[in-house]
Amino acid sequence: MMRFKAVIFDLDGTLIDSMQIWRKVDEEFLGMRGITVPTDLFEHLPQGNSFIQTAQYFKDRFGLKESVSGIMQEWTDMVTHHYKNDIPLKNGVLPLLVYLRENSIPIALGTSNSLFLAETVLVRNGIWKMFESVVTGDMDLMGKPFPDIYLRSSENLKIAPDLCVVIEDTLSGVRAGKAAGMTVYAIHDPDSFAEKDRIVAEADHYFFNYTELMQKLILS
Repeated sequence: MMRFKAVIFDLDGTLIDSMQIWRKVDEEFLGMRGITVPTDLFEHLPQGNSFIQTAQYFKDRFGLKESVSGIMQEWTDMVTHHYKNDIPLKNGVLPLLVYLRENSIPIALGTSNSLFLAETVLVRNGIWKMFESVVTGDMDLMGKPFPDIYLRSSENLKIAPDLCVVIEDTLSGVRAGKAAGMTVYAIHDPDSFAEKDRIVAEADHYFFNYTELMQKLILS
């Protein structure tokens, strides 16, 4: 029987296979303005940037005339087609969610993405109603690696942080979960390969697939 009382999932790269879409958005968004994507684009991005804060960073760094809300809306418009039509769940996600629901383990979503896109892709994939709490990057919270998103999830569920498991794919997400005082299971995603060694070192466990993760979770 699981000693954990809740599981909190990240979205992009964890529940859904979407990270490559965002790379294309960066290229297209800047390319339309005659700007080549700098190699250090995210090296100077202050830690803890949510969807709103990332838009502010782009505006400031590239001297964009658009408002922060306008930038966010343009990004949303660019990716909405994919979130509505072709971004799939990662292999093994659905059996894990079904197992958790069948065993009355609350499930939450804690993502830096927007509520609109999160709801869009999870409704299409038939799992939106499985989540008892949804905390997103367009809320007034510090983004990952700060713990705010995960602490708010814990508060919403009314379950203590040390009884929650976070499932993440990125280093900033792993650090957010650890900073919240939660156990963190990292799931492999190709787009986080450059951070893999640090993710392995800082997460409580690292898994190459959801079959491995589910076995560990059941036995925990």
